[in-house]
Amino acid sequence: MTAMQNVSLGAHYAVHLPAPDDFAFWRERARGLIQCDVPPDRVSWVEPGGTGDLFALEGPARSEKRLPVPSSNARPVRASKRFLKLARNAALHSDPQRFGLLYRVLWRLQSNPRAMEDSADPDVRRIEELDKEVRRDSHKMHAFVRFREVGDDHYVAWFEPDHHIVRANAGFFMRRFANMQWSILTPRGCIHWDGETMRESGPARREDAPQGDPTEELWKSYYASIFNPARLKVGAMLSEMPKKYWKNMPEAELIPDLIAGAQAREAGMVAAGEREVKTIPESLAAVEQGIAACRDCPIADCGTRAIMGEGAADAPLMIVGEQPGDQEDQQGRPFVGPAGQLLDQCLDHAGIDRSTAYVTNAVKHFKFKWKGKRRIHQTPTAKEVDTCRWWLEAERSLVKPRVVLALGASAARGLLGRTVSVGKERGRPIPLEDGSELWVTVHPSYLLRLEGEACDEQGQLFARDLAAVRARLAELTE
Repeated sequence: MTAMQNVSLGAHYAVHLPAPDDFAFWRERARGLIQCDVPPDRVSWVEPGGTGDLFALEGPARSEKRLPVPSSNARPVRASKRFLKLARNAALHSDPQRFGLLYRVLWRLQSNPRAMEDSADPDVRRIEELDKEVRRDSHKMHAFVRFREVGDDHYVAWFEPDHHIVRANAGFFMRRFANMQWSILTPRGCIHWDGETMRESGPARREDAPQGDPTEELWKSYYASIFNPARLKVGAMLSEMPKKYWKNMPEAELIPDLIAGAQAREAGMVAAGEREVKTIPESLAAVEQGIAACRDCPIADCGTRAIMGEGAADAPLMIVGEQPGDQEDQQGRPFVGPAGQLLDQCLDHAGIDRSTAYVTNAVKHFKFKWKGKRRIHQTPTAKEVDTCRWWLEAERSLVKPRVVLALGASAARGLLGRTVSVGKERGRPIPLEDGSELWVTVHPSYLLRLEGEACDEQGQLFARDLAAVRARLAELTE
């Protein structure tokens, strides 16, 4: 009798699974049905009724005696490694349609072996979702199971899984707590380890689990002492540790008070910091003394000098670069090296008198690395720019310029407190909170690195930016 002869035309088959997590049983029955050419719409996969049958004895249900039997020469069933890997986890999901979904995809794999490679396919996406949710549930079980001692060196934990993962994760706990005698109780079934053998039992209730043990007070005291308010992220905590797990963890009852205490301490530290905040210097000379003594970032410890800005104390234009260079560090003045010389030429061509402007840098020390006997410029980090921003703001509050010209992204960050794209922001004013305007362009050192047409093109753009600044200054100072 062939496989097709063994299948009743139009018949509908019900496969009763002995347990909702029995992937091996499903795989065996699915293979036989595929070999008998039974399409997915003619198969129903029936789980045992209620969670109480999770650990029922394995064996076929009565209705399965009528299932077709494949012939001895039936074709082999094809399944990709990716399908089998995802299907093992997906079968543990609580979705009642999961076994029908798996059979449907397995059926399709017989005619299209690469069906699992189509990430846009709805069936493939759904299997991936089931796999991901089961893996996440297993991770939660590994992370949030807490054992409590109940006597005679036996430990008991309570856990509420979303899916049928208890039996699949028994090996993890058996290996991790091999020398303990323990039980994990869940509403989906329980597992017990006596140090040698694993035993299963039916579902448990929350009240079956112990509520505490003598060691918990010691653990909670330790947890409270290591709780770090600086690393507190309540949103992330709730995402990674949903509240349904909190009641199973002895330290969870401390968390609300610890959070409130951390927030109160944070507010206290902020208030204390505001009381101790640096006072804006009353003169540029005081700023110069301050930056010479500042050691708030690592650049200040590189053996270079602090380079103060220079220019008119009431200049309508403030020009801000990134940081001093090698020549600036040697001479103690901003913009005296090759980039400064090019800037002078371009300012003169644009009709801007540098002597009427105030010139400074976002970072006050030269950051470099050695290359042989030469000191090579290194770009300051965002944190270093932000650390030095206080001094730049002090200069700006004293000079009170009408227009500020930022040369490069680091200078712009020093003025705005955020990173901007020079290409997107150049050529237009950016209002600052004190009523002045910020204009952004490239740093002259960028032009020095260019050659040929790129140099000519960027040079023209730089000249255009300076001309726009000069025109705006004229409007504001009329």
